[in-house]
Amino acid sequence: MAYQHKELAAGRWKSLSFCEQLANIGSEIERALTWHAKNNAAYSQNAFERALELVDLTLENVSGFARLKEIARMREAMVDYFAGTNQFGSTEASWRQYFLHFNYAARRDH
Repeated sequence: MAYQHKELAAGRWKSLSFCEQLANIGSEIERALTWHAKNNAAYSQNAFERALELVDLTLENVSGFARLKEIARMREAMVDYFAGTNQFGSTEASWRQYFLHFNYAARRDH
């Protein structure tokens, strides 16, 4: 697989805390939402794909069933929102709110 986040995929991702990982995923989702609002579908799609890549890296290394379930469910909802029919009824605000807590926690820990 050709990773866009080569350094992270090479092992650095594992060194980040769970909150840091989710905060980084949230940054890519934020970019996808921002580009979507600016009607730039290509950039939005690229950011979404980068977010999926980070989610998959997290899924490869997540410990515990509860976290595995949360990340897998989040991935499913992301795909539904950005590439599906949005059957879960996600909104821009709900995505921003979800990742805001991880950004806060990741910054608090440093």
